Amino acid sequence: MALSPPRGSSKHRPGFHALVLAAGFVVGGALQQVARVFLPPGAAKEFLTSGVAPSLGPFPIDLVIIKFVLGPIVLDVSLLSLFGVLIAYLIARSLF
Repeated sequence: MALSPPRGSSKHRPGFHALVLAAGFVVGGALQQVARVFLPPGAAKEFLTSGVAPSLGPFPIDLVIIKFVLGPIVLDVSLLSLFGVLIAYLIARSLF
């Protein structure tokens, strides 16, 4: 009696999860920009488009021959970006 692998996310590799997460943040960011442009000013617009934006950097790097600066790297997380991650997860779960 052969058992089939469990249904769900445990059979996928970590790269798949990272790709779904990245796609979700891209979709959520697009939703956030659309909401900022098209929603009328008010409480709903503020609630959906405001978020937390932690940043890291800038990091100056001096390699004697070349000097450059990395950063700052900012992750803008809002309710709509989390909604985009949820949409990407549900689509990936139904497809795979």
